Amino acid sequence: MQGWAHFIPTADKIDYLNALLKVGFDVLDFGSFVSAKAIPQLADTKDVVPKLDMSSTRTKLLAIIANTRGAEEAVQYDEITYLGFPFSISETFQLRNTNKTIAQSLVQVEEMQKLCVQRNKELVIYISMGFGNPYGDEYNAEVAINWVRKLTGLGIKTIAMADTVGVADPGNITYIYNHLIPEFKDINIGAHFHSAPDKWEEKIQAAYNAGCLRYDSAIRGIGGCPMAEDDLVGNIATEHIVSWCERNNVPLNLNKAAFSEAWEMAGRIFI
Repeated sequence: MQGWAHFIPTADKIDYLNALLKVGFDVLDFGSFVSAKAIPQLADTKDVVPKLDMSSTRTKLLAIIANTRGAEEAVQYDEITYLGFPFSISETFQLRNTNKTIAQSLVQVEEMQKLCVQRNKELVIYISMGFGNPYGDEYNAEVAINWVRKLTGLGIKTIAMADTVGVADPGNITYIYNHLIPEFKDINIGAHFHSAPDKWEEKIQAAYNAGCLRYDSAIRGIGGCPMAEDDLVGNIATEHIVSWCERNNVPLNLNKAAFSEAWEMAGRIFI
């Protein structure tokens, strides 16, 4: 929703998110506590939270934050389990995305992690530009892997390698997960891929073959990063991953009827 051009009414957000909560996903990235000026579409997250029906779902809620102030707000809500922070290993993109340097952001991670521990939440770190960047900042796979080492050293238990601008290819995906997953056996290492429409399957296949079991996606492939400025690269469609899992006999334990209803609803909301 974050980059959608026209404001989606709060009531429609609530209805759609409640439909998603019936499907049985592990985690629902539902909103954010970031500057309303930066992401006006999600300025109503605080109004959405109390209207979500958590009474009969196994799905946990994740809210995106961009700084310690946002974390302080998010941890006030009992309904929220995870706080997600985009930590770019591209200095250029980190400044664009959060208006802070990598060094400043690392300090924020330490502050946010302490908050999460105090309030029984879990901080999820997205390694933004984890597979390369178009800005000329230093990058190789070892740079990304070393940042995982630094962040897990702070007590972070869930890290998603994020292909923010869709540059990952099967070769570097395989290399990164083949090194990360055996080394960090107690860490939940995931994938947040953005992709051109014809590249999604090779990315999922490469990551899965290397042992990755946590994937972020969006129904109908809607959205992406509004700071990345590439309309051709967006989230991988959830229905594509569901279909891929069915073809490859990977069990998901989702409510198919609820999923179909949410998929139909997305077609009405995102027009």
